[in-house]
Amino acid sequence: MTPSIKKEAAEKNPGREDEAQANRRPDRLAVKKVALGTPAGLLAFGFGSGLSPVAPGTMGTLAAIPFAIVLKNLSSPAFWVVLPALFLLGVCLCGRVSRNLGVHDHGGIVWDEMVGYWLAVAFVPLQWPWLLAAFVLFRVFDIFKPWPIRQLDKNVSGGFGIMIDDIIAAIYTIILLALAQYFLP
Repeated sequence: MTPSIKKEAAEKNPGREDEAQANRRPDRLAVKKVALGTPAGLLAFGFGSGLSPVAPGTMGTLAAIPFAIVLKNLSSPAFWVVLPALFLLGVCLCGRVSRNLGVHDHGGIVWDEMVGYWLAVAFVPLQWPWLLAAFVLFRVFDIFKPWPIRQLDKNVSGGFGIMIDDIIAAIYTIILLALAQYFLP
């Protein structure tokens, strides 16, 4: 927790131990301060899309679509330089913002969904039906977390832990979309 969030928690819960306060989820105002008050927070919260009170991961993935179109218009070598760089940036961003909030993988941190979606659309044509199919499949895998996604989500910590489960969800999406491309006329 940042010192300001710890101070707010201490004021709201006098006499509680630091450990109990560290396990407490930050209130909405504290989250908003982190999300909109720093460049890392702004990116990690998907330019504010992660602040949605309903389905922040889905809102973050929606926010990723215009960026996916830009990325898909890059040359293939440029795309494959930029995407891993965005993943590594995400490891740093998500880890830092998570530490600032005092919560591992806060639901509003959606940079992982954004990078996962960008990977999910890497091998499909830049056409709305494919972008929509990638969106739906990616969200399904990210929400239901089939093996090993759930295990990674629970057992890998830090920024890498926040990012890796969405990469696996993207890989599952890529596999199903490749099968669709092969079998559909």
